[in-house]
Amino acid sequence: MFDLKLYFTEKNKQINAALDEILKEDSSWIAEAMKYSLMAGGKRIRPVLCMAAAEAVRGNPKDVLPAACAIEMIHTYSLIHDDLPAMDDDELRRGKPTCHVAYDEATAILAGDALLTLAFQTLSSVRAEGHSRQWLHIAGIIAHAAGYRGMIEGQMRDIASEGTLPDLNALEDMHALKTGALIQASVKSGAILGGGSRTQIEHLEVYAKNIGLAFQVADDILNVEGNQEIMGKAVGTDSTRKKSTYPSVMGIEKSKAFAGNLINNALQSLDVFGTESDPLRAVAMYIIERKR
Repeated sequence: MFDLKLYFTEKNKQINAALDEILKEDSSWIAEAMKYSLMAGGKRIRPVLCMAAAEAVRGNPKDVLPAACAIEMIHTYSLIHDDLPAMDDDELRRGKPTCHVAYDEATAILAGDALLTLAFQTLSSVRAEGHSRQWLHIAGIIAHAAGYRGMIEGQMRDIASEGTLPDLNALEDMHALKTGALIQASVKSGAILGGGSRTQIEHLEVYAKNIGLAFQVADDILNVEGNQEIMGKAVGTDSTRKKSTYPSVMGIEKSKAFAGNLINNALQSLDVFGTESDPLRAVAMYIIERKR
């Protein structure tokens, strides 16, 4: 039986070591704030997915570490900015004070900006003889996912939808951008850098689209039913802010069934792979079984 806990531990060790290496010589105030949020813990799901996708196509997961680290930096920057008073105004993240609480609002803004910039500096610094065009392509995929036609557009739609009750299609489109885009970029980047065929990449794109949406549905459910002590952040905030969520549109039970269907679709897309995609299968199940 595949041991996902062990897999996360091994991959997190590699990812954290790579992130430490990138920031090891920086001890400035802004670098400390960046490290505070970047090294705050968590499962590193996006970079792990990037590495697991490379393994699924029989590539070397270590070869994709620069992309995995860049994706985690972008994800962390988005969390720092989401937590700001002008956005979600959260005081806890992963059981610790959020960046603007631990430091100050201006430092948090700049720490997020710096992490986003460092992500692309990391991607552009890869020395891969004969593969520079491929890495340029990866940088484009990640930039699109994180940009104004991806994650940022999703966040804007989320803000605009507060106090409204959008239909299911509008909600799905919003979360495909806000949460799904970077997850899809993580999987696709790993598959491309791992040397996947067009067919393999297409199947992994279907997988990523489904787990990306399922991840957000699970997040919405946890905001209703989750345990603050386990999650390390406040619960019930979506209702307080009148956010548009799957439970508010579909109800809890239908949301759970919807998430289950998405995971089943994701697992079916992996049928063309052998045991090399077991990590991706396990991550898919973890997404709807997690408690935080």
